[in-house]
Amino acid sequence: MPGPANAAVIVIPARLSSTRLPRKMLLAETGQPLIAHTWEAARRSQSATAVVVATDSDEIAAAVQAFGGTAVMTSPEAPSGTARIVEALDRLPAADVIVNVQGDEPELAAAAIDAAIDLLDRCPEAGMATLVTPLRRPEDLHDPACVKAVLSPWRQSDGREETGCWRAITFSRAAVPAARDWNDSLLAAEPPLYWQHVGLYAYRRRMLEGWNSLPDSRLASLESLEQLRVIEAGIPIAAARIDHAARGIDTPKDYAAFVERCRGGSS
Repeated sequence: MPGPANAAVIVIPARLSSTRLPRKMLLAETGQPLIAHTWEAARRSQSATAVVVATDSDEIAAAVQAFGGTAVMTSPEAPSGTARIVEALDRLPAADVIVNVQGDEPELAAAAIDAAIDLLDRCPEAGMATLVTPLRRPEDLHDPACVKAVLSPWRQSDGREETGCWRAITFSRAAVPAARDWNDSLLAAEPPLYWQHVGLYAYRRRMLEGWNSLPDSRLASLESLEQLRVIEAGIPIAAARIDHAARGIDTPKDYAAFVERCRGGSS
């Protein structure tokens, strides 16, 4: 696939199997499959030049082609979305930046995608960029499904602090950082002390080309968080703040609420 080498390409990993919401990429109570909504959201990016779906399913590929999208086939054995993108890398348009948009994020804002891409321009030492949003509710802090990010201000190689950019120290499902003396007011701190990770990634292509050579990470396996493999390999991850995270679709209740929003009702 031809394309400018300095472009950004969005890849949507989409597998057919889903434990909590079977075949969710193909659910179509809105009149079109869920994967179509995510594809349309990704296409609104002002910084990306192409959107490709990487899938393990002939059915998903056919659905993508039916609404005019591009799909590439990958193995059902891919252990993660990143691994699926790495497998498809030689069939993607030429681009220095590859963005991983999860297939179950149909309401992801284009501005969020563009913010992650912009981070790699602003932070040349970063091999990867992601997004975070302030974590304000105690129940989220103690929910293992809500991934927490521990951040520090990003400093360029000359020591200058890059405004609006953070360096990821670690990610965890645990309530981190752990305050010795807890007070609920800590959740209201500004700038925030507690961050929720938003599962969108922008990678430099050269990092993905070396993905399979990265050392194994026991922490990534323990927490089931693939970004910890990057942290343990010593590759800097830049993070930018967004004020609100999109609502992902993980359960039948999530999907029913999404359908209601699409029909103009309230969730």
